[in-house]
Amino acid sequence: MSDPTRFDLDDRQRAMLAEMGVRVWWPQRTEETASEAPAQVQGSVQGKSQPAVAGAGHAKVSGTAGVRVPTPAETHTQTSSQGAQTPLTSRAGRPSAQSGAIAPSASTSSTSASAAKKAAAPGDALAPLPAGITDMGWPALQEAVNGCQACALCNGRKAPVLGSGYALPAEASAAVRWMVVGDSPSQADDQQGLPFTGPEGQLLDNMLRAVGVRRQTPEVLSQLGGAEAQAAAQPVAYLTHAVKCRPSGRNPVPAELATCAAYLSRQVALVQPHIILAMGRFAIQSLLGSTEPMGKLRGRVHDYQGVPVVVTFPPDALLRNAAEKAKAWEDLVLALGVVKPR
Repeated sequence: MSDPTRFDLDDRQRAMLAEMGVRVWWPQRTEETASEAPAQVQGSVQGKSQPAVAGAGHAKVSGTAGVRVPTPAETHTQTSSQGAQTPLTSRAGRPSAQSGAIAPSASTSSTSASAAKKAAAPGDALAPLPAGITDMGWPALQEAVNGCQACALCNGRKAPVLGSGYALPAEASAAVRWMVVGDSPSQADDQQGLPFTGPEGQLLDNMLRAVGVRRQTPEVLSQLGGAEAQAAAQPVAYLTHAVKCRPSGRNPVPAELATCAAYLSRQVALVQPHIILAMGRFAIQSLLGSTEPMGKLRGRVHDYQGVPVVVTFPPDALLRNAAEKAKAWEDLVLALGVVKPR
């Protein structure tokens, strides 16, 4: 083309420019415009691009003349009259696409706040422990555990589990020579309010019977009314857990173990057992304050408040891994050798 300010467009090019909102105009050829045309073309190409209307692309013109990008006002007028473009401003009640954030409604905020208030993190103290635990008898201790809200475990429990019984007659106390401490109540324990129920409890009963011991129950205690009955009866085991409420879907945290340690200490003082069988790593942590692997703690006798302690595997672990039952039997034999009649 001889004229640098003009060029020919075919029908397809014209249609593309029209779709992009670019108008083509032909300047009048004068001596003054002929001298200014190259500078105008260069300035229009190298200058900053104008803001585009949503849905429209940017037209990049290089080495051409006679093509002008309309101003934002002209583009807005054109698109408004045609109704073919969508403005960037957000619709009523909806956030702009550029904002990238949705403001929560008032109901959502209030619901989240109430849920956060109700759900406490593991280990959070919700209320202080009841006063005077060290002087409580069995009925008061049971009542304290029932109403305890000293950690987050109280939120998900159905029934707190103190132990296998608290109405221990004084004349029958000599028969309760064993104390078994597990990790935490199972789901079945939580529903019944009793320790070591379900398959784990059946396995524990069989283990105790193998060394001539039976778990404490109301029926067993009723048979221990006199000295002769006690002498003829099998030794009895009092059962409990390191924590008194079930931690649903997780393990108890150290703060929860420390909270329930006051209850466990009072239970030991009331039972006065000859031997404590710590079944599980959390029971070991509560009684011995140790996080060593069980393999390093087994096979020797430990001490808790002057009472011998033997550690072993929890019943649920033995159900999952029957090969460990032989080691558990060795632990029971060790505990049996420590027990001495009063």
